[in-house]
Amino acid sequence: MNNLLASLGAVTADTWKTVGIVAGILLGLALVIVIAILVVGKVFKVNMDEKVTKILENLAGANCGGCGCSGCAGFAAKLADGSGDLSACHVTSPEKKAEIAKLLGVELKTEQPEVAIVKCNGGDANAVDAFAYNGNQTCAACNTLFDGNKVCKYACLGCGDCKNVCPENAISVEGRIAKVDPDKCINCGACILACPKHIIERIPAKAPVYVACSSHCKAKEVMDACKVGCIGCGACARKCPHGAITMVDNLPVFDYDKCTGCKTCVAVCPRHIILER
Repeated sequence: MNNLLASLGAVTADTWKTVGIVAGILLGLALVIVIAILVVGKVFKVNMDEKVTKILENLAGANCGGCGCSGCAGFAAKLADGSGDLSACHVTSPEKKAEIAKLLGVELKTEQPEVAIVKCNGGDANAVDAFAYNGNQTCAACNTLFDGNKVCKYACLGCGDCKNVCPENAISVEGRIAKVDPDKCINCGACILACPKHIIERIPAKAPVYVACSSHCKAKEVMDACKVGCIGCGACARKCPHGAITMVDNLPVFDYDKCTGCKTCVAVCPRHIILER
């Protein structure tokens, strides 16, 4: 019996010795791995921070949010980690974008200058009210109530959400209709994101004319809702001598590469909704 207990004691001691050795090895490995992670993380963090800083130095610094980020710092971080698209920024100059493209090791896409336009000319003077709105004077709030207080559901609500976010004061609101000053517009896109009606779009800066209407409704509905809305008659498309206009879903769409600025479309439009810039 004594011999059996002695044998068990010896086995137990050997077992604990083995366990201790294994535990020591594992602890050592864990320590090495942790140190390696910290060192590598620090190196890559420094490199990433340096890249973000260099990118940020080349961005316009408008902090307009047009790229979808809260500001230029957030956009720079996205570009640095590969999740951002340089073309999303419309404010930074082509020269500075070229520098950023070099830092990122990507090819810079060719872009033509653009400006924002409001595709509506309704307002109080032309667009019929569906009801009197006396709530919070923002387009976002007004739009939550029956899609806005205008009969036309594509109409500018005229509360100035776009104006309030424009970093260059390029937008004015008169008669409950927003207008963009192309000479001040930096094409940041903040107004486009702010508009709950999605009627602010970009067009080439060289464009001589644009359609100030977004309604896809049929002629009768348009005429009941607005004095100047496009009725989709297609006169502009038929009369354009250069084939620069195509009717799509009751609205004219311009091919600005073909448009020469002859203004024939302006002259023949019965609703006077094709405006000169």
